[in-house]
Amino acid sequence: MSMKSNLATVLACTAFAAACTKAPAVVRAPAVPPKVEVGHVMSADITDYGEHTGWLAAKDTVDIRAQVRGYLQKTHFKEGQLVKRGDLLFEIDKRPFEAVLAATQAQAKALRAQKVAAEKETTRQQSLLAQGGASQSLVDKLIAETGSLTAQIEAAEQQAKRQELDVEFATLRAPIDGRIGEAQISEGNLVNAGGSDGVLARIVSIDPMYAYFTIDERSLQDYRQQQLAKPGDGKAGPQDLPFEFALDIDKGFPRKGSLDFANVQIDSTTGTITVRGNVPNANAEMIAGSRIRVRIATAAARKATVVPDLAILADQDRRYVLALDKDNVVQRRDVRMGRLLEDGRREVTPRDANAPAFTTDDRIIVRGLLRARLNERVEPVAAK
Repeated sequence: MSMKSNLATVLACTAFAAACTKAPAVVRAPAVPPKVEVGHVMSADITDYGEHTGWLAAKDTVDIRAQVRGYLQKTHFKEGQLVKRGDLLFEIDKRPFEAVLAATQAQAKALRAQKVAAEKETTRQQSLLAQGGASQSLVDKLIAETGSLTAQIEAAEQQAKRQELDVEFATLRAPIDGRIGEAQISEGNLVNAGGSDGVLARIVSIDPMYAYFTIDERSLQDYRQQQLAKPGDGKAGPQDLPFEFALDIDKGFPRKGSLDFANVQIDSTTGTITVRGNVPNANAEMIAGSRIRVRIATAAARKATVVPDLAILADQDRRYVLALDKDNVVQRRDVRMGRLLEDGRREVTPRDANAPAFTTDDRIIVRGLLRARLNERVEPVAAK
């Protein structure tokens, strides 16, 4: 290589080194803490419940049956409507019963006329007997005839009362308040009292209704302990407990009732006992046979610390929340999970028994959890 080439190479390297030493240093901006939504740990009154499934039943169910035989003349209701006690439902042709009643009443009237004549004749013959103008046997015969007529009149009057009932029974009225079902016999058909078509319709009561469900032996003991803890004579049983329930369309347990009956013994094959509750149904919204969800308090309300359920994270078999210290540095706090409340909050307690308990001054991250890093600062924003 020539001397000129070596010199060019040296000069090029010198220029490159000078350029490298004069390059400006890169200045990094300080990291901006991520924004996260933060809320305080809250205190709430929590009641522990036992939950069961059951069904609704009408308190009263009445089958409308005819007590007399005749042709159905008129139906006075619309199937499925609400009826009141005493409302007219069916009319059976009452003319045959009225005719028989009129004949019996006429017979009784004739017997009463005969009795009046017999009594007058008896009085006249007794007067003649005192003067020696009549025999004692004739007087005795007249007295017996008068007594016979009196008995016949009484029998006719009793028969007339029974026939009056037949006339009354030809008109069928609602014996209870409730909802009436389908008419089983249409107008113009012969109604056979006590026969194969004896049921004309069915009425089920609406308000109140019964709620039936079964509880297990352990729950029964819990409820019993709860009742014993209340002031009283110590004789309270599961039938003295209030409860809440819901239909399939309900959210939560918005309806209330009270137990009024419990079976006398536990079923040894299932370990359960059937109980019954009384529930109001003033607006006739609930229907007999509907399925329900029931819950009963197992203990008195207690104070607990709760956090939004969405603020709880999972790490294998552990659950934890991200808390902030006074310098807004993220700290992990392992928790034990309790009941989930209807408003989306969850009861929590420290997983480690030696760890400090939660207080309402503690702050936790509820949104933006993925932006937070342990032992790093964040910018807290009040959760909405």
